[in-house]
Amino acid sequence: MASQLGDMLISENLLTAATFDRAVQLSRERNESLVRTLIRERMVPEDRLLRVIAVQQGVAFVALREMKPEAAAVASLSARFVSHYRVMPVRIASGVLTLALANPFDMAAVEDVESSMGLRVERVLACESDVLEAIRAHYGVGAETVERILADQAESREASLAVESHDLENKAEDASVIKLVNQLLHQAITDRATDIHFEVYRDDIVLRRRIDGVLYDTPVSRQMAGLYPAIVSRIKLMAGLNIVERRMPQDGRARVSIGRDQYDLRVSVVPGIHGENVVVRILPTVMLFSLEQLGLSPRPLAVLVDLIRLPHGIIFVTGPTGSGKSTTLYACLSRLNTRDRKIITIEDPVEYELKGILQTQINPKIDLTFARSLRSMLRHDPDIMMVGEVRDPETAEITFQTALTGHLVFSTLHTNDAASAAIRLLDMGVDPYLITSTVRAFMAQRLVRVVCDNCREWTEQNGRRASRGKGCRSCNGTGYRGRVAICEILTMTPAIQDLVLNRTSASVIREAAVKEGMQTLAADGWDKVARGVTTVEEVERVTFDTGMAGETA
Repeated sequence: MASQLGDMLISENLLTAATFDRAVQLSRERNESLVRTLIRERMVPEDRLLRVIAVQQGVAFVALREMKPEAAAVASLSARFVSHYRVMPVRIASGVLTLALANPFDMAAVEDVESSMGLRVERVLACESDVLEAIRAHYGVGAETVERILADQAESREASLAVESHDLENKAEDASVIKLVNQLLHQAITDRATDIHFEVYRDDIVLRRRIDGVLYDTPVSRQMAGLYPAIVSRIKLMAGLNIVERRMPQDGRARVSIGRDQYDLRVSVVPGIHGENVVVRILPTVMLFSLEQLGLSPRPLAVLVDLIRLPHGIIFVTGPTGSGKSTTLYACLSRLNTRDRKIITIEDPVEYELKGILQTQINPKIDLTFARSLRSMLRHDPDIMMVGEVRDPETAEITFQTALTGHLVFSTLHTNDAASAAIRLLDMGVDPYLITSTVRAFMAQRLVRVVCDNCREWTEQNGRRASRGKGCRSCNGTGYRGRVAICEILTMTPAIQDLVLNRTSASVIREAAVKEGMQTLAADGWDKVARGVTTVEEVERVTFDTGMAGETA
């Protein structure tokens, strides 16, 4: 059989005789199948190899990723069965079950189905990654673990939603529940999710994950609802929270490892009418913050680099939650972080740890506010400070006084564009003179998704040359992979200062800034569309709230 396979692979010019002989030797040394060795060593692409074997065995090869398995076929086999054998039911008709196998020589699954279910099996071959992805999509992440737990604890299935707290604590430490939570976290991290949302309803739970800033539903077994209290308790234990307290919101954190990589988990638990809802934010413990890696266009990048070299003043970064403000500030601080500078931050919360920088997290419960922390930190003789957010008049006043005494200060505001930031400060009661004498620039930004390099194609939209992703395995079919920033930087030129002193409207300030050369958020976005970085839809999506979505470059 092996020699026949080798002859076919060689005749198809997929490998040489010497390479095949080496694969045979390796498979014997490792005591693994020849097919596994050929795939593991990347001697032959998996799909090409399986196509050759399919011809050899007289069966079909299917692109499972492009197929939609029938619901009846999926329902015919349990999650435990398909996960154990790594097979995927495709269709069922007239007593024949079409079964996709990743291992073409493993007949155990076929024999098991035919003997226990009385069905005839028609084999087709498919890539292992496609089989595993189909299992997750149609049975749910961790579905086999759910079935195993429920099978082992069948007597408690009906009562699990109302189980007592001491029972929950035991269940939370159960090896099966630990494994299930680990599977959910592992898959989310593998898929580049930044947040996991566990949402509980009357008779169901929903799992959603945020990837590249957009929430996507994640398929899970409906049976997982019976284990939901134990899942929440396990997450609470990991984050050091009180598992007995179910009426009050709780926040905690944990650290997990996947291989050599470590991740911080920020856990927020909020009670709902049908149980506790949980959001787990996933943060890598090690981040390389670089201004160049933010994806800024050359012109605003040059402006920002010049601004952070200033000896004193305030630089505000504005935008809604999730627009990348903190990442931009961390990148600025990383550029300035040298041994001859003292840098202090006051944050809520501290998202990433930066070596060489003194970081403080506010705690409203003990009245450790931005304002109180700022007063104390000034006694530590800083050169540069970062105030997580100016959100009230008291913090604003101390921040501006800090800048007036010769410090360079970074902070954030929640406004839609750069021009509105000055108006926001005026509304807080900040004197116009303080704004014009201390603020060096307002930078507004958004994050746009990047077109996937692996499936990019060029088109023309509304007379513009643009690119889009067709959707592939690399981007989970979304057409996007990763995000970059688009921004606008309003520098406080004399003309802008005069407008602020006269309390002019944001629209007038913005118009004047554009005349002086400011590249707006939308214009920066269209520039990235023209360069194939992102899409028209992305720019329109993230600039909609600014009123500039239709603006041209």
